[in-house]
Amino acid sequence: MFNSNEIIITDNFNNDEPIDFSFISENDINIIHINSIGWETETVNLKIRIADNHIFDFYVNAERKIEDCCSYTDYNEIMVLNSEFELNTETGTYVIFTE
Repeated sequence: MFNSNEIIITDNFNNDEPIDFSFISENDINIIHINSIGWETETVNLKIRIADNHIFDFYVNAERKIEDCCSYTDYNEIMVLNSEFELNTETGTYVIFTE
């Protein structure tokens, strides 16, 4: 069991700069929501730690597009590294398994 106050997310590309996120825990499900990804064309490589434990890395290659007066994001590549996970293709939610 982990304490949510010990979650640290940093940017591997940017000198381990801290990344803002929100943590939601309800119905025995814990969700880390990183709001900043996808608002611009970017590649992010984040390190997720709980206290001193490296849990996983999260890599996203996103491309922001405008078409027919609407803007949206194409996620060219999303990878969870250094941890086992399952992807729910219906919701786009990743379940990360920790030891």
